[in-house]
Amino acid sequence: MTKRIKIEALLKSSQTNIEVTVKGWVRTKRGNKNVNFIALNDGSTINNLQIVADPNLISEEILKQVSTGACIAVNGTLVESQGAGQKFEINAKEIQVLGAADPEKYPLQPKKHSMEFLREIAHLRPRTNTFGAVFRIRHAMAFAVHNFFNEKKFFYMHTPIITGSDAEGAGEMFRVTTLDAKNPPLKEDGSVNFKEDFFEKETNLTVSGQLEGELGALALSDIYTFGPTFRAENSNTTRHLAEFWMIEPEMAFYDLQDNMDLAEEFLKYLINYALENCADDLAFLEQRLIEEEKNKPANEKSEMTLTEKLRFVAENDFERITYTEAIDILRNCNPNKKKKFQYLIEGWGTDLQSEHERYLVEKHFKKPVILTNYPKDIKSFYMRMNDDEKTVGAMDILFPGIGEIVGGSQREERLDKLVSRMNEMGVPTHEMEWYLDTRRYGSAPHSGFGLGFERLIIFVTGMANIRDVIPFPRTPGNAEF
Repeated sequence: MTKRIKIEALLKSSQTNIEVTVKGWVRTKRGNKNVNFIALNDGSTINNLQIVADPNLISEEILKQVSTGACIAVNGTLVESQGAGQKFEINAKEIQVLGAADPEKYPLQPKKHSMEFLREIAHLRPRTNTFGAVFRIRHAMAFAVHNFFNEKKFFYMHTPIITGSDAEGAGEMFRVTTLDAKNPPLKEDGSVNFKEDFFEKETNLTVSGQLEGELGALALSDIYTFGPTFRAENSNTTRHLAEFWMIEPEMAFYDLQDNMDLAEEFLKYLINYALENCADDLAFLEQRLIEEEKNKPANEKSEMTLTEKLRFVAENDFERITYTEAIDILRNCNPNKKKKFQYLIEGWGTDLQSEHERYLVEKHFKKPVILTNYPKDIKSFYMRMNDDEKTVGAMDILFPGIGEIVGGSQREERLDKLVSRMNEMGVPTHEMEWYLDTRRYGSAPHSGFGLGFERLIIFVTGMANIRDVIPFPRTPGNAEF
């Protein structure tokens, strides 16, 4: 056999009547005693390549093993296709079965499978059209993230996965320990003696790389992190994972306005990258959504197709309003007055829920919204106090169908204000001396934000559940594979 060529490259080829070798997995096989048509996919593209197998050239024994799910190598001639639906096909001269798949047992037969079923076989679901498309887009978005920051001369910084600090102050963290779970060493007062643990202190999986990212920004000016983060929150919603990926840039000499401008530019760059580089996969996912919504009532159907929605976000300026303005809009809106919100907006100081965020984006402004200047009591200790002493320089970006997709702020660079906030919120300053040192020595105004990578992928792909945009979801009760 000649050297293997990927199907994506072949389908873009301008040459025909050349001998080629392709390898991949059989999606379907149909035919009769005169000819067999095999749809082959190698994961490089959503599109299958048709293999035409003549039983006079390929033995019956081989063709019997060519069933859905089997992995085969095909050598043959690339020709223009006689049938509709594909540009090229291969007239097979030789087929090798690299790995058979028992058609009686292979779970991914050519029919519609539920998302719940596919999550149970997450080790096989990348072979479906839907998940192949999602994971190719996920790759493209990860590449685009690095591209964007590299073009802007940001430095990629790896922040620790194992940490002794809780950046969010949430306390919902996974403990990292080598101590005996049944008989941990104890102090005289009965508490666990972490001095005997591997790190000689209590450690956890990180919830954010932000605090360490700030250290980098206050030396290198512009940095970003892109890594796994962990939340031990017992939440089974379509928007939460226990293990997920975060993109967190931190920039010295940026104020809140600069921060918003960068975040908006970043999101538009990513969406444009998907539109330009993932057209086939987006077209497939768009059609999938249209099919899914066929039987829904008119008022539940999407107003825009997937690519229309992406273009709309990429081409329009985001609406920028303060938290106070948002509360006024929400308090006076019909769903609040008619008690249709699950969480009613009583007044200023209320923490906004996803239903409120989506109302602002989808019903009121009909475009992405950046909310700024939240009450200090519902935000983290590191956010810069505004002059009114009631609000902080926070900013959240809200997207249709998602709610919050980006959260960020100007960071508190003034030592006295930062220590005061930490004391107010019960954050132990003695454990954070390393963080406070950046305010003691050469402090500078700086800002940053976090983008939940899986929430971005939900938006770009149109998938409904966050478990379906990460290869192996980690959720309460589920750590398979």
